[in-house]
Amino acid sequence: MLRYATSPTRDMNIADLREAIINYLYAQKIGDNFIVRIEDIDKKRNIGGKDEEILMILEKFALPHSQLFHQSQNLHIHQTLAIRLLQEDKAFISTTNESLDKNLDINRLKEDKIAFSIRIKAPNGDNFIILQDDKTPTQNFASACDDMLSGVDFIICREENLANTLKQEYIKTQLGYIDNTKYIYLPTILNSTNSIKSLLEDGFLPDAIINYLILIGNETPKEIFTMPEAIEWFEVENISTTSVEFDIEKLKFINREHLKLIDNKKLSSLFGFDDNDIGELAKLYLQEVSTINELKIKIEAIFAPKDFDSKWGEEMKIIKNTVFNAPMIDSFEEFEKYIMVESGLEGEKLSKPLNLIMTSVQSEVALDAIYPLIKSYITEVVS
Repeated sequence: MLRYATSPTRDMNIADLREAIINYLYAQKIGDNFIVRIEDIDKKRNIGGKDEEILMILEKFALPHSQLFHQSQNLHIHQTLAIRLLQEDKAFISTTNESLDKNLDINRLKEDKIAFSIRIKAPNGDNFIILQDDKTPTQNFASACDDMLSGVDFIICREENLANTLKQEYIKTQLGYIDNTKYIYLPTILNSTNSIKSLLEDGFLPDAIINYLILIGNETPKEIFTMPEAIEWFEVENISTTSVEFDIEKLKFINREHLKLIDNKKLSSLFGFDDNDIGELAKLYLQEVSTINELKIKIEAIFAPKDFDSKWGEEMKIIKNTVFNAPMIDSFEEFEKYIMVESGLEGEKLSKPLNLIMTSVQSEVALDAIYPLIKSYITEVVS
């Protein structure tokens, strides 16, 4: 059993999502269950609605779970297990008044309204709190209990959690849990301040982000792939043990490659069309840009109202009127020749305004590549 445990106290970031992806990926690889646990016991730090946002992101990235629960649902169990350790003399009561810490009676403390916590006895004398004075468990204690109760036996987490997992393993042994849990620690992603929400808003595809997060610090047979492909060859042992740098340019490259893989008609739907040609047109601009948002700017510029008050405004008006009276012309060469003959424009007075009236912006993409894909919209384009 594998799990992804996350706290609703902040936006999901690159490292969070990578942890979820790798756990899900390995669960699929070995045919095991993947559960999601929302660690919401710290009510003071929880952000309202953040748990729903996390679940929506997991759904958007197609990471389905076999079980979902909020840690606060098990609060009573956490408290009961802490009391059990106390009764077994594996833990002790602690108060702010050190003189009261020995041989204290819980009921008496409750009656006298004296705040107390419960600490577990550690072999090295580094006794640590498992139940706080507000009767909520510490995160380590709650996580250890929940992993034990859920039968989680394979945990893939970030290397900065090593100190926590040592405490959690000790808690489980004190509770009598004898099953072995295997741990894999994911190395740190440096400079990974980007939230997943912001990357999606910037126009990065979920498939591309997944590809990138599986690729970095890992041995893969190919550079561009999908989740189903990765399941076939993924080996958790191939993950590097050294830290990796978040590289936005690499992510942009991968995003471009995944945009190229999208069916043309489906790609056009992202810009309000249902047209194979518009999807192909968008792919022409992938030599210049790398995200959906950037492509949208390019496509919208072609169909946007043109500025006839610009430097080339008069020539643009002449071209517009010429186009309105033109027959359907297949190739850009014939189209340009027709405009030149009918309008009397030539040289820069033809090329500059023609480019502006067709695209609104300067671009590396040649008009002869663009024209065949927008010819059926040409009167709309030049208006």
